[in-house]
Amino acid sequence: MALPEYDQYDAVGLAGLVRAGKLSAREVVDEAIARAEAVNPALNFLSHRAYDEARAAADSPQLPRGPLTGVPWLVKELASSWGGQPFTNTLPYLKDLRAPGDSLLMTRMKAAGMIPFGKSTSPENGWALSTESSLHGVTRSPWHLERTPGGSSGGSAAAVAARVLPMADASDGGGSIRVPAANCGLFGLKPARGRISLAPGVVDFWYGGATLHCVSLSVRDSAALLDVTAGALPGEPYGLPRPARPFLDEVGVDPGRLRIAIVTDTPAHGTPLDAEIRQAVEEAGRLLESLGHDIQPQPVPYDFWPLHKTYTALVAVQTACFFDAMAPLVGRAATTNDMAPLYWSMIEKGRRHTATEHSNHIEFMRAACREFLTRMAAFDLWLMPTVPMLPRVHGYYAMDLDVETYDDTRMGPDCCYTAPFNAAGSPAMSVPMGWSRDGLPIGVQFVARDADEALLLRVAAQVESARPWRGRKPPVCG
Repeated sequence: MALPEYDQYDAVGLAGLVRAGKLSAREVVDEAIARAEAVNPALNFLSHRAYDEARAAADSPQLPRGPLTGVPWLVKELASSWGGQPFTNTLPYLKDLRAPGDSLLMTRMKAAGMIPFGKSTSPENGWALSTESSLHGVTRSPWHLERTPGGSSGGSAAAVAARVLPMADASDGGGSIRVPAANCGLFGLKPARGRISLAPGVVDFWYGGATLHCVSLSVRDSAALLDVTAGALPGEPYGLPRPARPFLDEVGVDPGRLRIAIVTDTPAHGTPLDAEIRQAVEEAGRLLESLGHDIQPQPVPYDFWPLHKTYTALVAVQTACFFDAMAPLVGRAATTNDMAPLYWSMIEKGRRHTATEHSNHIEFMRAACREFLTRMAAFDLWLMPTVPMLPRVHGYYAMDLDVETYDDTRMGPDCCYTAPFNAAGSPAMSVPMGWSRDGLPIGVQFVARDADEALLLRVAAQVESARPWRGRKPPVCG
């Protein structure tokens, strides 16, 4: 059954229709599948289809009647474990692996009534701000087919922007929720370190720098999903107490008059800030000022390159450990033929660090983050670019480069506004703030104090109400 009004609803709205009996879960899932098949040939965001499983779940009388009942979901082919489905991290080395079971995150989402129907594309092992791989090819932006939707959650972002579904799986270890959100005109919240458990497969990933959540069309969908998925298990290193009230209840709450720092300069040796992005950040500042907030210009609050070099050294060590852990599952150790040169050189880099060096890197990163977050705490929020440039053309993040060249000339300069807050574990979000002269989306980033996603959601909802973004659809929607 075709549902022409489908994309007028966000996930919370669709779930409400299903619970009220105005739509069936099967109708919603079938519509998502039909839309996926219609636009995937142009965009290439699907890495795996599980349509039969999704239809069986939708038809089941045991489908939970939770807060997101009947909401379709795409699982990112990176980090997320969905029992029986591919579990490859988009790596040739892992191309035959299947997940042994659901992650805790997936268990919680299914208990809320959500229905996964496929997996979305990601770049090989995730360390990229685009979504291209030898396994699945190039994923394209629905706003401009020659531009990247971002990475590493680019498959999910392309599907949501194309109105296939209202929100989809995303993860963020250097900007991989916020960058695709900015590139695709979506809302993207990176939760605070410790908010989302990575159980059962992982306890501590990149020292809390990587976390899981979603990209979404609406602010309230992101809040509703966070209510469903948040909560650490006993003994996890960064567990946070549950908030005083549901995150969804923060949407629409007056945030009060806030002191907001605004940043429009570029970190040393970062990618120069595009004039249109600077203009969007300044426009966001004017909008917030008109809403009653106190906006104060400030310089970039961190010394980017020493922090980034240290963070990527930690990532390299844990990457080497990851491939060691995968060898028993694959049945052999990885070789240079199993991955892009970027990753082989990253493994080699990780193995070169001694235990003492690794310990010193952890201490340096934590001390540096404590220093700049202490400075940032003088303000309620910080407003800055999400990325310094408009979406790149395909092929820019070439994984045939060695890790040092790649990080120094590609990844590092482009994630100069996002990656520091992975190292610090700060909650941060990208909010749509218009389009370039060529029709490319532009997002701006907000960063809050430790564990204060609630304030981010209040401000995001305030901006969404004052400057709605959902009405403008990309050309691929017709």
